[in-house]
Amino acid sequence: MKTGFWVLLMWVAVAGANERFHNQAMDQWLITNAMVVVGVGTPAEGPYDIHIKDGVIERLSPAREASELRQAVAEQLDAKGSYVVPGFINMHAHTMTSRAGIDMPQLYQHYLWLASGITSIRDLGSQLETTLQHKKDSAAHKIIAPRVFVYPGIWGNHSEADLKKTISDYKKQGADGLKFGMMDKQTFQAASAIANEHGLKVANHVGVEDMDAWDNMAAGTTTIEHWYGVPDAALRGVQNFPPDMNYSNELHRFRYAGRLWREADFDQLDAVLQGLVDAGVAWDPTLVIYEASRDLQRAISSPWFKDYLHPGLEKFFQPNADSHGSFFWGWTTTDEIHWKNNYQIWFSALRDFADKGGIITTGEDGGYIYQLFGFGYLRELQLHQEAGFHPLEVLKHATVNSATVLGQGKHLGQVRIGYAADLVIVNGNPMADLSVLWPRNIKPLTGDESTGGIAWTIKDGRPYHAPTLLKAVRDMVRASRQDNPINYLLD
Repeated sequence: MKTGFWVLLMWVAVAGANERFHNQAMDQWLITNAMVVVGVGTPAEGPYDIHIKDGVIERLSPAREASELRQAVAEQLDAKGSYVVPGFINMHAHTMTSRAGIDMPQLYQHYLWLASGITSIRDLGSQLETTLQHKKDSAAHKIIAPRVFVYPGIWGNHSEADLKKTISDYKKQGADGLKFGMMDKQTFQAASAIANEHGLKVANHVGVEDMDAWDNMAAGTTTIEHWYGVPDAALRGVQNFPPDMNYSNELHRFRYAGRLWREADFDQLDAVLQGLVDAGVAWDPTLVIYEASRDLQRAISSPWFKDYLHPGLEKFFQPNADSHGSFFWGWTTTDEIHWKNNYQIWFSALRDFADKGGIITTGEDGGYIYQLFGFGYLRELQLHQEAGFHPLEVLKHATVNSATVLGQGKHLGQVRIGYAADLVIVNGNPMADLSVLWPRNIKPLTGDESTGGIAWTIKDGRPYHAPTLLKAVRDMVRASRQDNPINYLLD
């Protein structure tokens, strides 16, 4: 099995993409001739051969010096011309089994995430029994899915006794952390103290409450989600809401969220950002989930909808007061202009936060507001670059920073010896152009069309062929559309 003939036979060019490797358990194997981006902000190195053994990176060897290793290891995938980066970590994911009353197979989400290079998700507030089972099955490779970190949600206001019981139960069931949202200050302070007692990390969706970023600093929050609570903490008084403002009306809610950043006092905002850094509160901005607010036409006409948009999502995205985030029944040019300005101030605050030493992560919040799983995440990376971060910094947000916030910084997020073999093989150089991460049939029609597309996503040393996963998704969508014709966005 280790003859020269067999070694040659087992070499698989990434461009040729032999599906035989897809979802195969191998005790050890090699990725050869790869340009490697470690993930810590340093430029690419290589070409290297990456020796994977028992799901872990065993060795990184300069390709020119790896002849002995190549003779010893039979299974080899040739990555010549490709770049290998750490697996992406989606820090704001939601597991969904149906949308708008239409069943959605879980494979649909999992395949899209993996095909987009996402090897780990932090699931925030989904159905606990389901996500815990996915966590267990993914770890055992019983399902094709990213690694799952489970953060059940606690929303609204509760007594301290109820919080103690709920959080204790979540801990016993195997939760990795908690998501808080829409709480008053008293509930938040009590819930945070109990979470700290149980050693559970907290992701906080503040909203417009009687609390803000200062309270997160005092409570030891792990991550602020989106941006709620940050500009609020820098207001002189309260936001200038109109008399008829109704926060339960989502058109109102998102309309006036687009006018918040401009009302922040910039001297106070600087103090808020420094305080977050000093308190060790990370920021998971999910820039992509609000992009429809600044450019609705772009969101509605996303090119991946044609082949990959499930009819349940298509129906859910239609303007409807009963569907969270589907608030565009009265959206105006003025609203978009306010949001365009909002983004520029938000971008600047993110850069200032990072310059002060703050940790920024990447998440998509897919399944809402015209954002599709996986594709939304890849767009999130582009928006981090638009915010002013170098692609190497963007990759660090998506890998090293996110792993650190999860408490997995010594195990995940880097192409390093001893780290889990969570890797993405890209047919091109994403540091030169993040759009090469898009599938080939979606990559912009510019430049060298021989490049583009994630070829393989590797989780715990097991390779998944991205084109194979995407084909399966297209088939799922086609079958579901036959049973559930919607014909709204795509006509």
